[in-house]
Amino acid sequence: MTTIRLTVAQALVRFLARQYTERDGTRRRLLAATWGIFGHGNVAGIGQALLESGPQEMPFLQGRNEQAMVHAAVGYARQSERLSTHAVTTSIGPGATNLVTGAALATVNRLPVLLLPGDAFATRPADPVLQQLEVPHAGDVSVNDTLRPVSRFFDRVTRPEALIPAALQAVRVLTDPVQTGAVTLALPQDVQAEAYAWPEEFFAERVWRVRRPRPDRDELAAAAEAVRGSARPLLIAGGGIRHSAAQAALAEFAAATGIPVAATQAGKGALPFDHPAEVGGIGHTGTATADALARDADLVIAAGTRLTDFTTASATLFQNPAVRFLGLNLDPYDAHKLAARPVVCDARVGLEELRVAVAGYRVDPSYEATYKEGKRGWERLVEQAYASPDEDAAPTQAQVLGLLDAVVDASDILINAAGSLPGDLHRLWRPRSADQYHVEYGYSCMGYEIPAAIGTALAAPGRPVWALVGDGTYLMNPTEIVTAVQEGVPLKVVILDNHGYASIGGLSGAVGGEGFGTAYRFRAAGGAYTGAPLPVDLAANAASLGMAVIRAETVRDLRKALVEARASDRPTCVYTQTRTPDTVSGPPPAQAWWDVPVAETATRAAAASAREEYDRQAAQRRRHL
Repeated sequence: MTTIRLTVAQALVRFLARQYTERDGTRRRLLAATWGIFGHGNVAGIGQALLESGPQEMPFLQGRNEQAMVHAAVGYARQSERLSTHAVTTSIGPGATNLVTGAALATVNRLPVLLLPGDAFATRPADPVLQQLEVPHAGDVSVNDTLRPVSRFFDRVTRPEALIPAALQAVRVLTDPVQTGAVTLALPQDVQAEAYAWPEEFFAERVWRVRRPRPDRDELAAAAEAVRGSARPLLIAGGGIRHSAAQAALAEFAAATGIPVAATQAGKGALPFDHPAEVGGIGHTGTATADALARDADLVIAAGTRLTDFTTASATLFQNPAVRFLGLNLDPYDAHKLAARPVVCDARVGLEELRVAVAGYRVDPSYEATYKEGKRGWERLVEQAYASPDEDAAPTQAQVLGLLDAVVDASDILINAAGSLPGDLHRLWRPRSADQYHVEYGYSCMGYEIPAAIGTALAAPGRPVWALVGDGTYLMNPTEIVTAVQEGVPLKVVILDNHGYASIGGLSGAVGGEGFGTAYRFRAAGGAYTGAPLPVDLAANAASLGMAVIRAETVRDLRKALVEARASDRPTCVYTQTRTPDTVSGPPPAQAWWDVPVAETATRAAAASAREEYDRQAAQRRRHL
């Protein structure tokens, strides 16, 4: 056996550079780059290995915050349909624990990212070392163990030869469409620098074929029978449609059957907004059209969705006593939810074969006419919310989206994750392309947007990428603006300043919390945050980090600013303070419930009233068995 002597870190970098995915005959590099922040736990190991390998073998990207680096990798992976991603290397201690939130986001959303945190010495020449957590009852525990519950695969490489099975298993999970998520290889700092005679075969190019499992014959037959027997079916398109590139198959299925298609946050854009069968978002942040169809549906086809509480309106949405479910999903765990008839398969293949299996079936014309008229009515509400009759007034949040709607085309990509924007986007946005709508709502992580926009732009060079953030989200994680400037990534950041956590403020008001602790204001007499707004200048902050900044005070200003930002070839920020919409021109309210428990006993009238409403809504909850 021929061997080559390298350090563990050098061997890992060389191995990762030779891993590929292949789906539908197209080969892609699995690890397109490595993000890193160096400290004593990885500078002489992975850092030296990256330096020695050079950018041709493993490109390197310098980050500013470890959590943000994971978000950037996730953005890249999502834009790449999970067929390519990035690795993230950190030192030990806080650098490693900063990965946890990003890892949870990746795993919740089933998006691959490889984490390479440094770890304490395996040989323990001095105990403890700087930043080492001491656990008196377990000497083999380190802070990296916090990554175990948020990783789909975790291994600690305590000996050089252990890297071979660990690395192979790590790549297996990264490329498995069912198991994928965050994958962690914890690397003790002494082991990273230790040399070993590696078999050359370890560094051979490997192609990991991403499979498209076909549906079981009997499951497909049962599904076809259910569709043929339905009068008011509804298909829910989830993120699995996007991950499997099933958009064309979905469009053909909907066109052939006339079955309306509603979308989750992850699935929005699976059909363009003007497709005849597209009825908008579903659930708590959905459209009236989609939610009305869901309440009356006798069959719900859940295609590539996890059926979270926002989608099911906390198990209150599907009210037809005869409703049944089909779970078309790669993962049996998701396919069986709501006691569904499972169709365990790839979304694209499953929809293609189901369309053939139900050939000749089509919903009644009156059903089509009803949902199409409902969609037209909803679009009139969207136009009303988007309208900006007073050019010299500050814009509402919905008007910001309307102005952006008028600027973009199918090449633009919008990124958001948290605050009140996901609700407005899900209800109002009109996606023009299959990948335009990028809202991370599995973990709804404040601070995701800007780094994810960088990762997305790296995966889609030349396309305009917009990070839409509120002031609360911006303050969580603006540091990767520096990275965008350094790398020349011309992302567009739109900051909507409403002086606080407006989304949670609204929720707080609805559940008896009276907006407590959600405003960005000075303390007033009595201690509440009800004084004047804080004198924080977010536009100046963005400029100080290297962005071009355009301030927009009015609708007229904002329209010009968005056009200018889209044309810019450098990182550009558009800053505006939004006003609260009135009851006439504001976005439509939630069309379905969301369960946030309310105090069962309270002395304040707001909480007592909220509890009455809570009990009324909770009484509608169903167990689908």
